[in-house]
Amino acid sequence: MAQEVLVETDGSVGIVTIDRPQALNALSLRVMEDVTAALGGFDLNPAIHAMVLAGSPRAFAAGADIADMKSISGAPAADKALAHHLSHWDAIGLLKKPVIAAVSGFALGGGCELAMACDMIVASETSFFGQPEVLIGVMAGAGGTQRLTKIVGKALSMEMHLTGRRLTAREALALGVVNRVVPIESYLSEAKKLAHQIAAQPPLAVQAAKASVRHALDSSLSEGLLFERQSFFRLFDTQDQKEGMKAFFEKRKPIWTGQ
Repeated sequence: MAQEVLVETDGSVGIVTIDRPQALNALSLRVMEDVTAALGGFDLNPAIHAMVLAGSPRAFAAGADIADMKSISGAPAADKALAHHLSHWDAIGLLKKPVIAAVSGFALGGGCELAMACDMIVASETSFFGQPEVLIGVMAGAGGTQRLTKIVGKALSMEMHLTGRRLTAREALALGVVNRVVPIESYLSEAKKLAHQIAAQPPLAVQAAKASVRHALDSSLSEGLLFERQSFFRLFDTQDQKEGMKAFFEKRKPIWTGQ
């Protein structure tokens, strides 16, 4: 079978590209296994400090692979298999290092959920975001009802999930779904540029800040403040903190070691 997930590095940035154009990058079980394995490998690689997850100019991912799902019943064994498939979206949210989704074209259903599972999104002007699962008799199952609601609020999330309404790239930017919208010819290079900006920062501080921001989405303010404070204190035991503050007073660029 042709390789459907491509993996490469650009300095300290790991790049994973879904390459299944004949199916608009539909997210089969095999594709999601390969995506999470590649990102997980970069997460464990000390030479990689940030990651980019991309699709093609026409489609980031048009959704989950319906061919994998159309024969699923409500039997316990089927439920277990489907839960395993959906767990790959959760795995991306648990990565320690930042992941930037480079989105162009369709980001629908599982593709929209995959982009939202990442930490940031750079989108081309041609992008569309949506959760149209209701149109085929189901609903979002990989975090769409939860992540989208936290970003855009109840009213719009309801409309998108109950009617299949899509957001344009500009709408997504205005609502805080994406970080920036750029011309189609530069969406991938802009995502890489952002990844390199992050990768140039002290790795432990970046990972701690990412974990604290994500914690804010799932906790009360008091719990989040405690988590942030503990993470802040722990960074004072790192060599990077000593180097960063020393370099500040010496008016030079710090040299980060990730220790």
